[in-house]
Amino acid sequence: MRQVPYRLCENRTAGGRRGVRRHAGGLPAVLVHALPVLIAALVMLVGVAGGTGTTWLPLLAAGPALAATVSGLHGVLCAGLLAAATGTALALAHGTPGHELAAVLCALVAVTAASGLTGALSGHRERVLADVRSVAEATQRAVLQPVPGTVGPFEVAVRYSAAAAEARIGGDLYAVVSTPHGVRLIVGDVRGKGLPAVGTAALVLGVFREAAHDEPDLLAVVSRIERSLARNLGPDDFVTAVVVGFPSAGHLEVVNCGHAPPLLIPAAAGAGAVEPAHPAPPLGLRALSGEEPRLQRLPFTAGDQLLLYTDGVTEARDDAGAFYPLAEGVARHLSDEPARTLTGLHGELLAHVGGRLHDDAALLLLRRTAAREPDSAPAGPRTAPRTPQTSSAQRVTPPRRTRMP
Repeated sequence: MRQVPYRLCENRTAGGRRGVRRHAGGLPAVLVHALPVLIAALVMLVGVAGGTGTTWLPLLAAGPALAATVSGLHGVLCAGLLAAATGTALALAHGTPGHELAAVLCALVAVTAASGLTGALSGHRERVLADVRSVAEATQRAVLQPVPGTVGPFEVAVRYSAAAAEARIGGDLYAVVSTPHGVRLIVGDVRGKGLPAVGTAALVLGVFREAAHDEPDLLAVVSRIERSLARNLGPDDFVTAVVVGFPSAGHLEVVNCGHAPPLLIPAAAGAGAVEPAHPAPPLGLRALSGEEPRLQRLPFTAGDQLLLYTDGVTEARDDAGAFYPLAEGVARHLSDEPARTLTGLHGELLAHVGGRLHDDAALLLLRRTAAREPDSAPAGPRTAPRTPQTSSAQRVTPPRRTRMP
């Protein structure tokens, strides 16, 4: 899923035992660190057994050069000393003139010094990268808060991959919250990538979490996000999003703002895309279009599942340029365990693109269990849904690929 930088990685077996330490390229760490010794031994063997004398001595410089890529300054110095000792021993054994031996040793000293400097700088960069990565992970945990496996009467699973793999965070967003008005969730995609997209995602999620608790009407939640983005985004920025709520038993509400249609997976039938009856613009662009989002109400009973995703999933291409067939993938990996379903989907998605995604990709799967009914709104005054903006139409069609404007 992620591109791993050049460093030692520790693998663990399924039982929790430490596995073989391996280099990022797949070689065992012991073999990588032993390369300078193996090179010195090979030069010694060829020089002695082959009768070629000091012909192969220049190859000894490869030892400290390789050590700079896998070890620190200490490892480079050890490799340089080993190479110098090996060269000296061979030169003395074959009666090499002193000026030739001096030239070989000077070359080894120069390579060792350059490799040591390279190793020191590389170690510093690795430490800086580790610090940056830890900050990015802390930012991701703050922005994309962990989603529990169970929220109210629903089982939930999430898989997220950022296009900037080393940063481990991007412009896709998701959240699931349990409120007095039922369970509510959002999945969205910010235009652009990098830190500006992360800042916008944090803004959307912050407003959503507050509004989801305060507003009885799901359209009012969307309107608060829209107003906040209108004050803070540039004229060319926007966010596509799907906001979903479960106000009562057996039903869900969907507000789609220019986002890819969710997949509704009934317990007794195949998956179908929940196309918006009245398409609405992405969040942040309502003032330009004049169109307002509509509310769709759909049945959602025990065993039903809802898959929300971003266009990084449906627009992922293989080497031949073919898009990833999400609906077919769901049919292959669907199970009663959302986490298991998404594990299969995510693995197949990575295999489809050859192991590296070129856009942020998020998958959120929700399954209705028969444990208990969703929490309904508490007694008291409640804002009624706005009639002109409410649609009771239900339209479930085969999935199609959608692109962000």
